[in-house]
This record gives sequence, structure tokens and C-alpha cells, in this order.
Amino acid sequence: MKHAFALTALLMSFGAATPALAQLVLVTFETPTSFASINTHYAGGTDSAGVSGANLGVSFGGDAVAVQNDALGPYFSNAPSLLGVMAPVGPDAFMNVPVGFTDLSFFYSSNAAVVGAVKVWSGLGGTGTLLASLSLANNAQFRCSSAPFCRFDNLSTTFSGVARSVGFGDAANVAGFDNVSITAVPEPTTLVLMALGLAGVVGFARRR
Repeated sequence: MKHAFALTALLMSFGAATPALAQLVLVTFETPTSFASINTHYAGGTDSAGVSGANLGVSFGGDAVAVQNDALGPYFSNAPSLLGVMAPVGPDAFMNVPVGFTDLSFFYSSNAAVVGAVKVWSGLGGTGTLLASLSLANNAQFRCSSAPFCRFDNLSTTFSGVARSVGFGDAANVAGFDNVSITAVPEPTTLVLMALGLAGVVGFARRR
């Protein structure tokens, strides 16, 4: 039993650093209502139009708006996910991830070059420490003309520490984003349960 408790302590100390326990989260913006604030659509709630989506543990500020093409469009083309993109329309265009994450990747189309347009923060809603900052190029119609935003390029970053929010607000009204992906940190309760389960297996094996 002493060995079982030792294993439990070891797993609780080092489990959070185990890559196999990390979870890839991909937000494609295919399901929120067009021209509605995404809000908690991807966090067990709804967008501002009352439509719910898959619970990915990710929520958005009120200035992060979903956009789909309609009869007045097209607004975008050639996006990685064909149906929808996210357009920041003001400063409250944060993506919040309460459990935290360790990297960030996204596709973007921008009609202006914006230095430090996307910022990664250690706290929710753009609080805490600035962990990373990414700039956008003016690429919206680079070698294409099928829509106002017809070219999407990929940017990605890693950083030291655990982030809990991404700010897209500095690109308000000039850019669209698609296929935002992060590697989410495992929830502490999940790690504890796994450690206890493994410790129980070890204890059972020793008794036999």
C-alpha cells in the first residue's frame, strides 16, 4: 500500500506535465448564428441568438461575432472551415479558456497589417501576464479576389507558462479568424482521479 500512495503522489506532482493527457481543442465557427456574438456557444451555453453548440470549454467575449456567407455576401472565401469564421468587432473579443492552454494556432485573413493584433494572456479576459503577441499581415486579397477576405494564412505560437485567454480585439473590423486551436491543460480533478485509479490497481496487484 505504501508503494500505491507513493505512486499517487508522484502522478499528482508530475501528471500536469504529461503530454499524453493534454487535449487538442479546435474551434471552427461553423455552428454559431451568423452575426451573433458567440458568447458561451462552445462552453455549454448559447450564442446571443440562443443557439447552443458543442461544449469545448471555450467562451468568447461579446465582441467576437460569428459570420457566415449569405445573399448579401460573400464576405469570405477559401477559409479552412467553409461555413463560418469569427470576426472581432470591438475590444471585448477575447477567447477564454478557464482550464488553461499551452499553445495557440489559427488561420486569419486581414485587410490591414496590424502589429500585435492577437495577444495571449495568463488570465481570463486579457488579464495577468502577456505571454505572446502575434502580428497580422495585409493578406485579405493577396493573389485572390473571390471575396473581400479570400486568403487565410496560418499563425501559431508556443509560450512559457499557462494561458487562459486570447485577445483578438486589436484586429477589430479588419480581420476574420478560423480554425483556432489550442492544447488545453488537463483539469486537476481528472489528474487526481487517474492517479487514484492507478494507485488502486497497484494496491490490488500487490494484494494478489
